[in-house]
This record gives sequence, structure tokens and C-alpha cells, in this order.
Amino acid sequence: MNALLVSDAHALFERMRGRRVLVVGDVMLDEWIWGTVTRISPEAPVPVVAVTDHSFTLGGAGNVANNLRALGAAVTFVGTVGGDAFAGDVRRLLRDEGVDDAGIFTVNDRPTTRKTRVVAQHQQVVRADWERSAALSEADRAGIVDFVRARAAESDVVILSDYAKGLLSRDIVEAARVAPLVFADPKPQNLDLFRGVTCVAPNVHEAAGASGIAIVDDASLEAAGSRLIERLECRYVVITRGEHGMSLFGREGERFTIPSVARKVFDVSGAGDTVIAVLSLALSAGAPIERAMQLANYAAGAVVEKLGTATASADEIVALVEHGSG
Repeated sequence: MNALLVSDAHALFERMRGRRVLVVGDVMLDEWIWGTVTRISPEAPVPVVAVTDHSFTLGGAGNVANNLRALGAAVTFVGTVGGDAFAGDVRRLLRDEGVDDAGIFTVNDRPTTRKTRVVAQHQQVVRADWERSAALSEADRAGIVDFVRARAAESDVVILSDYAKGLLSRDIVEAARVAPLVFADPKPQNLDLFRGVTCVAPNVHEAAGASGIAIVDDASLEAAGSRLIERLECRYVVITRGEHGMSLFGREGERFTIPSVARKVFDVSGAGDTVIAVLSLALSAGAPIERAMQLANYAAGAVVEKLGTATASADEIVALVEHGSG
């Protein structure tokens, strides 16, 4: 496989700008409470956190949207929020990133999914989750299906970002398939919902769970990838493997692995969101699958060098390509 050249990367990023992407998935509100600990509570053996800051960021499928916007894509988001005050924070954060939030639906029988983290001295003290993951009612789902079908027909690519919070269903996937390209990052328990999409991109642990094969070497990796291709009838399966890079399995027999390019790893959270964002944009811009995977691999290498869920700009990714080509 030829190395990805800096000139190739520049040209691809230019073609990727302005691509119309519909993101359908479980959006989460990440709430951060920052502080310091100087004493233990007299009420219970727990630390007392003196709060110094309080902030919100988008998590879950919202991080996919952020990654797409960082690369200049035109993004519309489809998801649900509860009938609570935190729904406004989700909409505000999407709009702040330049994401069209017309597909955000209010569902009154569940809260806005929120992960509240208390962090002191750079360590997480506790996390509280506010969520309901039961499947949506048929009535709530009907409007989402209609919206997805209409917007998918106008999109270059649809990304289905599944965090198993009850949004995605087979009829929503079928509505998305009117788009030219459909990518999915499924949770193992929901795998069969995504049959017939263009590409699924699980991490190695999700691929093992979905295929029922423990991935411990090249042979078991091949077996797992082949089983997923057969079961899902999709064009590609891309398995992200952390420090071992990424492996592709194609319906027409394509097989190759790309080694990781990360120079240092601080945090792998959200790297899968970056991979699916770049992979889908590159393919929608006409890149061959090999080139798209190489670019996505460099993008993943850029974000794992940052703390927390993060995005990478085109310039940051190109700089890593240049470093790898030197």
C-alpha cells in the first residue's frame, strides 16, 4: 500500500469541505464539575469537593457532529432530548458548533441523557448518569423516521451513531439508506439493526462481542471480520484496534491492516467518533477506501494525543501525515 502523501491529504480535505452529512444518534450532555479536595466529609468517608468551575460539552453522537464540523462538513443532527432544562443546553451546544439542530425531537417520558462528572486534582471523583435507554414509542419514532428519510435523500452521507440509548431502530436505518453512503458505529446488542449499510466501524471489543469470537490474534481477527461482513451484508467492516491500528474487511475480499500512527497516547475516548467522521467524509469525497482509512488513521492518531473527547483540524491531521512521511 502506498503511503499517504501530504499533497493527497490536502486535496482530500479540500474535497471534504461542505459535504452534507446527516448524523443520527444518541446525543449526550457531558456535565463537568471541577474543583479541589482538601478534606473528608464529617458526614461520610467521602471527599468534599470545593467547586471552582462548571461546564457542559456534547458527548455520544454529539462528538461525531463536532468532528465533522471541525473538518468543514455541513451537518444536520437527529436525536432526542427530554422535556427538561438540559434540552436547551444540547441545542445551544449544537448551534455553537454550526450544526443544524432541526432534527432534535423532544420526548417527554425520558430525561435528556446527561453524564455528570465531578473532577478534582485532574481525577474523576464520581459520575452520575441521567438517562433512560428503553426503545422509543412508535408515535415518537414516526416523526423521526420521516425526518431522516427526507434529509437523507438530500445528504451525501448518513452516520448512525449508536450508544444503545433507545433511539435507533430498523425503520430509522431503512429511512437512512436512501442516502448514497450510510456508516454505522453499532453497539453489539443492536448489530442486526444495521444490516445493509455501507460500512460498520466497531472497535475491537465491540467486534468481538458482535461476532461472538474472542479476537486474540490475526486468525481470530479475520474470522470475526468475515463473520460480520456475512451477517450484516454490508460493503465494508472497519475494526479499530487502538495501538494496533485499524483493519478493513470488504465484501469483495479486500483485507488490509494499517498500523497506528499515534506518537503518544493520552486518551482514546472519542477516537472512534473521529474515525467514522473522517472515513465517511473521505469516501463521500471520492477517495478509495485505502486512502480514506489512512486519513482516518492519522486523524485518530491526532485526537488520542489530547485529553478527553476531542476533535482534530485538517491542519493537525496533515501535520501528522507530514511527520509520518518524513
